[in-house]
Amino acid sequence: MPKEKPSAERRSGCPLNASVEMLGDRWSLLIIRDMMLLGRRTFKEFLGSYERPASNILADRLRRLEAYGIIRAKRDPSDGRKLIYLLTPKGMDLAPVLTEMVLWAGKHEKTENRPLIRLMQKDKEKFLAQIRQRWAQNKSVHPLSKASLKNPPAKEARPETYFQRTKTAPMTR
Repeated sequence: MPKEKPSAERRSGCPLNASVEMLGDRWSLLIIRDMMLLGRRTFKEFLGSYERPASNILADRLRRLEAYGIIRAKRDPSDGRKLIYLLTPKGMDLAPVLTEMVLWAGKHEKTENRPLIRLMQKDKEKFLAQIRQRWAQNKSVHPLSKASLKNPPAKEARPETYFQRTKTAPMTR
C-alpha cells in the first residue's frame, strides 16, 4: 500500500497535486537525479552536488523522500555511523519522468550537454533499461560508466558532464 504524506492531508485528491506535494521542490528532484544517474548515496556526496544544497535543506528533503517511500536509508556496513540512501522501486519509477523532463527542457530551453539529450532521444528505452538494470543488480544505482554500458556515450554525453555548472548560467538558491 502506498505511503501517505507524513503530516497534513493533501490539498486535493488530484494525482498531479500528490506528485507536486512530494516532488515539487527542485532539491528533491535533484537528489533523485543524483541517485539515479550519478550513483550518489551519501549525505556528503549529495552536498557535493553541482547545485550545492544547504545541509539543513538536504537533510529535510532526504527525510521527506524517505517518508514518502521514494528512497530508503540503511547503515553503511563499513561505518555504522553513516547512512546510505537507496532508491526504492517507487523511486525508480520516476526514471521515465526525469528523462522526459530533461528532454522537455532540452527542447524548450537553452541547456548544456546536447550529446546526452541526443542519446536519450535516439533510444530512450535503452537509456532507461540501463538505469533499471544497474538498479536491479544492486538495488541501488551506480554511476554510468564505460564498464556498465555496452556502447558508452562520448565523454561529453555522460551524466556527470550534464550537471556541470556553466559560467553563463549561474545557479542560485
